[in-house]
Amino acid sequence: MEVARQSKFVKNIIDTRKDAESPIVLEEVTGDVLAKIIEYCEHHKNNPLVNDDEHEVEPQRSDNILPWDKQFMEVDQDMLFKIMLASKNMDIKPLLDLGCKTVANMIRGKSAEEIRTMFDITDEFTDEEKEQSLKENEWAEAHKQG
Repeated sequence: MEVARQSKFVKNIIDTRKDAESPIVLEEVTGDVLAKIIEYCEHHKNNPLVNDDEHEVEPQRSDNILPWDKQFMEVDQDMLFKIMLASKNMDIKPLLDLGCKTVANMIRGKSAEEIRTMFDITDEFTDEEKEQSLKENEWAEAHKQG
């Protein structure tokens, strides 16, 4: 039961439902994704990661992933994003943060073109639109260099 309670969504249902035998419906969470989430929660059941917004004092870092967590997230992109979406919908913030850190590490040091290729994102801007955007955001480039 402690494993299930790591999801705030599931915990709230467990705490408020009258029929303890009724199933909990997790829409848009497939069996393979749920199995990964349960694996994560099982691993962290005795050492749950405290990760509430109200306790965060420092900015999030992406270079402090525990070895087990890093290996756990070594999945294909489709599974990675399904885990992130499910952890968001199930309100498992530490797992969502882990997914976000994993993606941040994937794109660190990459150019916009490399990122578009990595995630199969189509560049829909014309050369004129790109030039306009650069002009409108000159201050950001100046700030980065200064």
